Amino acid sequence: MRRALACACAALLLAAGGAQAQGMRIPQPTRGLMPNPAAGKKLYEANCVQCHGADLRGTPTGPPLLHPVYVPSHHGDVSFQLAVKYGSRRHHWNFGDMPPVPGLTPDDVVHITAYVRGEQRKVGIQ
Repeated sequence: MRRALACACAALLLAAGGAQAQGMRIPQPTRGLMPNPAAGKKLYEANCVQCHGADLRGTPTGPPLLHPVYVPSHHGDVSFQLAVKYGSRRHHWNFGDMPPVPGLTPDDVVHITAYVRGEQRKVGIQ
């Protein structure tokens, strides 16, 4: 029940275009955008691979995205938007804080997220 209420509140905020997370404005992709995992893979390779690895299994400088901690129910898609826009404080790993990733639009992040989620499903992370 609590989860349903929280999801409903989040949906209302997003629909209103005024969603915020911890005082940060949530980047909004283009309404009606269709996620494109193939485009996301190219964007991932150009912007994320150096820390998260070509195989999404991490590097000495960044955590693996093919890990149960990134299950969508724990790190939802909006967390990718926030991490890219504002960076992310170290909280699961000892790699230090993730800096913001300049040059990526909210639409780009939707595509990257679609790619990552597809790869996660292939290894049973749902």
